Amino acid sequence: MLPPPYVIVWFRNDLRLSDQPALLAAIESGHPVLCIYIRETNETLRPLGGAAKCWLHDSLASLRSDLQKIGGDLCFFEGDAREIIVGISDQMDIAEVHWCRRYVQAERDIDAALKTALKEKSISAHSHNGHLLFEPWQVYTKTNEPFKVFTPFWRAARNGAAPEKARPAPTSIKSASTPVGTLTLAQLHLRPVRPDWSAGISESWTPGESGALKRLSAFLDGSIRGYGEDRNRPDMPSTSRLSPHLRFGEVSVRQVFQAANLAGETGAAPLSDIEKFLSEIGWREFSYALLYQFPQLAERNFQSRFNSFPWASPDADALRAWQRGMTGYPIVDAGMRELWQTGYMHNRVRMIAASFLIKHLMVPWQIGEAWFWDTLVDADSANNAASWQWVAGSGADAAPYFRIFNPVIQGEKFDPHGYYVKKFIPELENLSSKYVHKPWSAPPLTLSAAGIQLGKSYPHPMIDHDFARNRALAAFQNLRDTNASS
Repeated sequence: MLPPPYVIVWFRNDLRLSDQPALLAAIESGHPVLCIYIRETNETLRPLGGAAKCWLHDSLASLRSDLQKIGGDLCFFEGDAREIIVGISDQMDIAEVHWCRRYVQAERDIDAALKTALKEKSISAHSHNGHLLFEPWQVYTKTNEPFKVFTPFWRAARNGAAPEKARPAPTSIKSASTPVGTLTLAQLHLRPVRPDWSAGISESWTPGESGALKRLSAFLDGSIRGYGEDRNRPDMPSTSRLSPHLRFGEVSVRQVFQAANLAGETGAAPLSDIEKFLSEIGWREFSYALLYQFPQLAERNFQSRFNSFPWASPDADALRAWQRGMTGYPIVDAGMRELWQTGYMHNRVRMIAASFLIKHLMVPWQIGEAWFWDTLVDADSANNAASWQWVAGSGADAAPYFRIFNPVIQGEKFDPHGYYVKKFIPELENLSSKYVHKPWSAPPLTLSAAGIQLGKSYPHPMIDHDFARNRALAAFQNLRDTNASS
């Protein structure tokens, strides 16, 4: 008896053709391939944030177009993934189902249940690594324990087996017929409608594999030079801006790793800059390793001693001011407005804004993590949670609890001319660089000449830095004393 004729590829966080192991394996089976995307409604899954959904819509449209160019298509569904895929197998003879692995515990549970259901129907299920350089269980200490500090983790990863080579995109695909029950992309309701707030995101980005590869080439041909120092400058085009493309798998991390190493080997970029950039890729790997060993990374303190931290009483007005970019500290406000307008924030400014919420306002890091999850186009289950815990001091290999960013000094150091601040806070565009990061210190005549009325056109600082710093240090000291005596 001949094997069943169809193979399913379930696209998830891997929306590309090149170096897509699930797709390539399905094509190599020789059977017609059915490519699907499911907007999952399982209650155990964390719903995508608004900005990520907006990106996803455009990325799926791009993927479908790319598949159609090589003879394939992408079918859309919504609901429970196991029920949908088993339902397709009731309509069509399915030989195999392929997907790239996910690492959130709820996602892993769904995949395990699907494998069991497919096995009961004698359908072969295959999962592949399409999201990471190394699987979380591949990089362990010499005593077979997971790493909890980044530097030795990344050293061990780099000294171990080399990542697999990236594979080129297929040039043709034998497409399967369309099953009953497919939806249109519009029926997934990913884009905002009333109101449509997505214009800033659309103007700032080109979702899809083509946009990702162009972004990678532009970075390696240009701003990678000087990356080691300039990556901290939000006023300069000095970062890769690849994070949303990686988050949705429009380019594989293997492709990025391979292209960056090639740039270093050929002398196209200084090795020191290449290594610094690759260490950021390493942090992403480390974050996923943490998520794998600690599934509650986005909800609970990695270091349990922070469970007794004395957070301030909830203040809705203070939180709203932070979210809207109205704290009175320009570098913080510029970052929060960049986030709202474009779905993105420069990484240095993310740290400053996160530190301000946690250590100036004494708001639990989980609240900030949730806001970033909803507003970032690159909101990533591992990176977002690990980075917020790093700033809070509660994570693995975290910043010391006494590291409290001074937003004025940070602004003056990393945005010395105020270009970044003025781009996102037009109220301050006529203020000189001497005062742009601390407008409250400018003489009244200077403010008047710049058209600024503190408290009206731009707010006074919502909290004094020295007071906030001392309060946070006292709280952290109290935490340390409490843990020492327990």
